[in-house]
Amino acid sequence: MNKKSILPLLALLLAAGAYWFWPQAESPPGEQMVSGKPIVGVRVPDLTGVAVAGEQLFNKNCAACHGANAAGRDGVAPPLVHKIYEPNHHGDQSFILAAQRGVRAHHWPFGNMPPVTGASKEDVQKIVAYVRVLQRANGIH
Repeated sequence: MNKKSILPLLALLLAAGAYWFWPQAESPPGEQMVSGKPIVGVRVPDLTGVAVAGEQLFNKNCAACHGANAAGRDGVAPPLVHKIYEPNHHGDQSFILAAQRGVRAHHWPFGNMPPVTGASKEDVQKIVAYVRVLQRANGIH
């Protein structure tokens, strides 16, 4: 091998090594990076009573996926302040069962929702009360 043929080979090896060892953004195999931006705008009313406790529990157990104020997260999970989740279509018991058992994807392309661990039925009832207050404040009855 002469010097002219070794230089391109070394450059290729350096590039491959840099690619191999360069820190890569972590995302699940086969999934694109997502923005996580809110999906809907949510007007937040003054909260009182059980809705205050529900907000705290929502932030602890749900907001990582469903976003702040249940506005959803682009590419992650749907907004709960949406007409799909109005009480006549998804009653309070639907939310409780979803938290306990998880849910198969059926309205949105976000994949299945796993069960929520660490939240009691009473906690979920408070979370639902909070979500219902947000829904009503945003014209969902």
